[in-house]
Amino acid sequence: MSDLIAAIATPALPSAIGILRLSGPGAARTAGAVFRPEHGRALEECEPHRLIYGTVYDREGRVIDRALATWSRGPASYTGEDTAEIQCHGSPTVLALGLEALLQAGARQAGPGEFTKRAFLNGRLDLTQAEAVADLIDADSPAAVHQAAGQLSGALGRRVGEIYDLLVDISAHFHAVLDYPDEDIDPFQARTLGDALERAEEGLNALLATYRRGRLIARGIPCAIVGRPNAGKSSLLNALLGYERAIVTDRPGTTRDTVEEKCTLGGLSLRLIDTAGLRETADEVERLGVDRSRAALEEAELVLVVWDASTPVAEEDVALLEQAAARACVILVWNKCDLSAAPATCPPLPRDLPVVEVSAKTGAGLAALEEAVSCCLPAGAGGAAGELLSNARQAEAARQALAGVGRAKLGLAAGITPDAVLLDLEEAMAALGELTGSSVREDVTARIFQRFCVGK
Repeated sequence: MSDLIAAIATPALPSAIGILRLSGPGAARTAGAVFRPEHGRALEECEPHRLIYGTVYDREGRVIDRALATWSRGPASYTGEDTAEIQCHGSPTVLALGLEALLQAGARQAGPGEFTKRAFLNGRLDLTQAEAVADLIDADSPAAVHQAAGQLSGALGRRVGEIYDLLVDISAHFHAVLDYPDEDIDPFQARTLGDALERAEEGLNALLATYRRGRLIARGIPCAIVGRPNAGKSSLLNALLGYERAIVTDRPGTTRDTVEEKCTLGGLSLRLIDTAGLRETADEVERLGVDRSRAALEEAELVLVVWDASTPVAEEDVALLEQAAARACVILVWNKCDLSAAPATCPPLPRDLPVVEVSAKTGAGLAALEEAVSCCLPAGAGGAAGELLSNARQAEAARQALAGVGRAKLGLAAGITPDAVLLDLEEAMAALGELTGSSVREDVTARIFQRFCVGK
């Protein structure tokens, strides 16, 4: 990529600061056609990585702002090319006029994610780090921020790199065998190679086990609030959101459909789904709501089963709890504790489930519920922040690598020829290359960067 691109790098809304960004040959010189430093020297003559105060002009040479500018010389920049930024006041009109002036001065409008794409193509970021940029921008919970920031720092790339290096060592041995066909692999060498393949397989299995966790951190955890009619599910939803989102009345069966909203609880982003009360009913509309509630329960990763602490526990309460506990992480929520000195006698639970007493009306117990939620991150292999697979593309590449290692392991055990084992290893290495971007196809990278905003 040899042309000069420019874009507005901040949202098109009034704000304190707005940024015009350039990358490519002559970035500082072109920025200097729009921004003139107060001290009179040209921007490209100023020291890189320093903020310079000056004046911004439109395409007609009229003053539009007083601002700061900086530039960086490639490859020591975000994109690996010469870059420049003009930090204006955040007026959308000022920024639009400034961009027009930059385009007239020789830059072209950048496409979505083109700055980060250039950073990837110039080796400043691997593909997992580039994807982490978009994840960090979209992060809506502390857990999502920590995961994306860790991945941007290269944690996932390093974890994949360790497995890749192990496969490279094994592959190098087989290449040596092929170069010297008269030298057989003795039993000790075969056993050593088998152990190495076993370690690679274990590493890939552990990596794949992080996908469910990483995906839910990035996208938000679907959390169904279920229970009998009038247990206080909608009141609990409103209490967690902090505003009246769902209609609440004393009449059972008020909620006839699912109501979904996002909130951050226990450091996690939850997609809260308030459901219709689960009961048998002859009302056709309510029955449709109950059906949707059961579907939400089936799709949830976390379920808040709400029991009314002011009434005796019914058989359907226990049945619903058992149904939820059989397929998802469950928290039993005794609601309306303000109406009872103590919850009704609790029957034996299906397993050791977290139990929290709350009052959706007064807010009592919500802090304890938040703490319980923070302990309910979906099961799966852990790892340091940023080491989790966070999207389907990464997971599929890891699966292909695992399949290749598995075939190589079976082939080695069966005594097939080294060239056949090597072919499986190379397929596994190519899949890992797809994951980090070292051997990714152009159409894949184009699809990835389409989700980025312009200016990033």
